[in-house]
Amino acid sequence: MRKESRRSAVRITMAVAAVAATGALTAVFVSGGGKGSADASTERDQFVRIEKVQPNVVDPRPGRRASTGTFTVDCGTNRNGKFSPDNPVAQPGITNGAEHVHDFVGNLAITAISSDADLAASGTTCKNGDRSSYFWPVVRIDRTVRSRAETQHALASTTPAVTCPDVRDRLPAVPVRARRAVDSRLAQIDRANADANTRMATGKGRVDADFNESVLTALRTQRAQLIKGISDSIASAGGGRTTGLLSLVECDTNYDGMHASMRHTAAGVKAMQVATQQVRCPAVRDRLPGVPSQAVNDVNRDLAELDRQISEANERLVTTRGNAILGTLNARRTAVLDRISTAIGRNAARPQGLEKLARCTVTGENPAPTATATATATATATATAPQPSASSAAALPDPQGPNLELPNNTGGIVRPASVLIQYRGNAAGKVVPMPRFLRELTGDAKPTSRGPANARATWTCSGFTDRLSDKYPICPPGQQVQRVQDFPGCWDGTNIDSTNHRDHVAFADTTTGACKKGFVAIPQLRITLSYKIPQDVQVAGQYALDSFPEEDHNPFSDHNDFINVNSARQMQRIAACINKNQNLPLTSGPPSARTDDSAPFWWVSAQGSASITVNLGGL
Repeated sequence: MRKESRRSAVRITMAVAAVAATGALTAVFVSGGGKGSADASTERDQFVRIEKVQPNVVDPRPGRRASTGTFTVDCGTNRNGKFSPDNPVAQPGITNGAEHVHDFVGNLAITAISSDADLAASGTTCKNGDRSSYFWPVVRIDRTVRSRAETQHALASTTPAVTCPDVRDRLPAVPVRARRAVDSRLAQIDRANADANTRMATGKGRVDADFNESVLTALRTQRAQLIKGISDSIASAGGGRTTGLLSLVECDTNYDGMHASMRHTAAGVKAMQVATQQVRCPAVRDRLPGVPSQAVNDVNRDLAELDRQISEANERLVTTRGNAILGTLNARRTAVLDRISTAIGRNAARPQGLEKLARCTVTGENPAPTATATATATATATATAPQPSASSAAALPDPQGPNLELPNNTGGIVRPASVLIQYRGNAAGKVVPMPRFLRELTGDAKPTSRGPANARATWTCSGFTDRLSDKYPICPPGQQVQRVQDFPGCWDGTNIDSTNHRDHVAFADTTTGACKKGFVAIPQLRITLSYKIPQDVQVAGQYALDSFPEEDHNPFSDHNDFINVNSARQMQRIAACINKNQNLPLTSGPPSARTDDSAPFWWVSAQGSASITVNLGGL
């Protein structure tokens, strides 16, 4: 197919080879009503009667050494109402980065900026203490007629861009000796982001997945090298090993401008309601000057304490739905910021004005002071500190109104009737425990703008789980709409994340169940979501996923994300149950708060027939 035809409209013509999410059979799915197009729309041709979908799920036959057990975790159905447009796996550090609302079960404190230590200390909705986080886009019922013309009109005036995590505010204390080198590389990251946006601007008014991926691949390579250089500079100056920077490498496409001309039925609602309220606090890390080597450890402990305070406050917002916590939080932050100033002041000029960064707010109220607003108040403290990257995306609007709506993601949320979370075995052999804080995702939220290679068919009906569709199913009376979402069941044995959030894990061979060379089998996560959607709504095509604007509720954009916060002991029990071919629920006690150091990270990313390898040891 000629590339020119891909660039002519929102409809990107391409054949999609998708593997059924639960089995060995490779089926050819085409999103767009069987027209051979990955089309972002929710018109009637995106719905199919499940009886018309041919059975396409075939599980690999278990081998002699197969592990056939299952371990089931009960984390509820989000009755506590933890909704958020954050995606801590695919878009870490970017507030509201998903641009659509997710259901969250499990970890109560998790947001886009949560650290591993914060996750380990959180409460949970899961029975018997599993603190892992499981989250997926919500399903809504919207009885208004959807029109492809609206999306095309919005796209016509939209200039695509890239959205990147802000590196500055995720760094540890930067020693004085490393400050110049770190600032230089941060400036290079800014220029790389700006150059990528200049290239993306040539795609105004259209979606071109191949072009987008070429821009993002080049940018990923640059950011990986520069971020590793920052980590090395900090370490060589006595700042110690940095962690968590690997997740900041990847950027994503951004069609935010489409929101401006797309309908938002909740606009102007006076009784504002946002998705689960979150604390908003001024950034601190990017406001600090170079830190004397004698103070680095103290400052890092205090920065971690600031993170923990925010996570604790966010957890309380889930469980209490109130904002009385702010007074206590602001007082605690003031004390910690004073300690930071004192620690730096023992061996250098004491920063002035850091206390101005103590005041936080919650979403739905007046926003917290921005970095710009606090710049004057903290001029002394930040005289040598860099400004936040202009090329990193600002926080997007919070969901509004009684239905927690974002532009074009409208209608009432349908909560799952049931959520089945299972860890499963491997047809070819035994499984090893997952590492704690392993990140996984399945499916792709952007098959239109990023290409369909990672998208997966997930839709079916109860009683018809021998078939999966990339369209919304119309189920027989009495049957529930289901989403069956399988996660990768193979792990590279070293990394808990990778620069594109995918390369450290892989799906097993669909015929044999074996993992590819260099990977080992781990408990394979399957999440089955069941919904009671009225029959007339199904037939009329009036239910749909929340999605990114360019996807326009494409059912092929279904996805699910997971962070493993099971303790090492719990995960060992899960693996042992599976390897003994048992079928058990979670019965262990509360997870340990201990966190294990992870091994150095390596990144290997395929680029066509070539391969780029960047050593990210220590990130």
